[in-house]
Amino acid sequence: MNNSIHKKVKVGVIQATPSLFDIEKSVDLVVDWIKKGAEQGCELLLFPESFIPCYPRGLSYDAMIGRRTDKSRDQWLHYWENSIEENSIHTQRISEAIAEANLFVGLGVTERENVGGSLHCALWYFDNKGNLVGKHRKLKPTGLERYIWAESDGSTLTTLQTTIGKIGGLICWENYMPLARMSMYQKGVEIYLAPTADSRESWQSTMQHIALEGRCFVLAANQYVQKSDYPAEYQADLHDQPEVMCAGGSVIISPMGEVLAGPLWHQEGLLVAELDFSILAKSKLDFDVTGHYARPDVFEFKVNKQPEMRMV
Repeated sequence: MNNSIHKKVKVGVIQATPSLFDIEKSVDLVVDWIKKGAEQGCELLLFPESFIPCYPRGLSYDAMIGRRTDKSRDQWLHYWENSIEENSIHTQRISEAIAEANLFVGLGVTERENVGGSLHCALWYFDNKGNLVGKHRKLKPTGLERYIWAESDGSTLTTLQTTIGKIGGLICWENYMPLARMSMYQKGVEIYLAPTADSRESWQSTMQHIALEGRCFVLAANQYVQKSDYPAEYQADLHDQPEVMCAGGSVIISPMGEVLAGPLWHQEGLLVAELDFSILAKSKLDFDVTGHYARPDVFEFKVNKQPEMRMV
């Protein structure tokens, strides 16, 4: 008997407000939420997209085609200085908190290259010993995101075989990319992580679709941010923005499309759910996107540079 299909895993999705543009305080918040997750018995925690140092919603960075301004460079510098590097005291603090809590973490960050200095919207994967065991960098920043974040390639379409299941995921509107989703499905992802900045109600349909399409558990994490959370120097740039900049909508969904927790709106919080892996097996009876529904005699699928699943 395959006992793995009868296991149950307790997971948590964090919907919280970062300390915008402040890496020190944002790391403090990450550590605090990790402790809260451990107190709830979670074995895996997911943080929102770019929780460190924030998702700079509503800011234009004085963008215009063909010209950059001093203001745009000053704002960029502020964001750049508060973004996180892999080998840093900030990452070490997070690793130590994770090791103490003994749980797996998916952490949405803006990652700064230590060579060159480009920024990437990234999903960092930590094992329950606090080791940074993998990362995914957003393939295609959307709209003006491209002004602040560089693009990635298939080499960070990361999947992990862990003691709690096969984990992978995509960031925000990458989840609208059918072939990017398929890159996760072909690795047999069981727990699909989707940190996002999209707080539209329609996002719930996308998350439910992925759960049904991939026959996987879907964890979606978003921030809750109000205009008043931004530093004083940005308030003038946000004068025409609503008070609630991001209402949240974090959710946990089963492979059968059932909402297990959430969606959570207009507040911070920790969503917790127990993932019953027998449902994964049952869900493949009538649909398996990489199995009896795959039709390899008709379709071929290839991802350039995608790494093999890493054993953790």
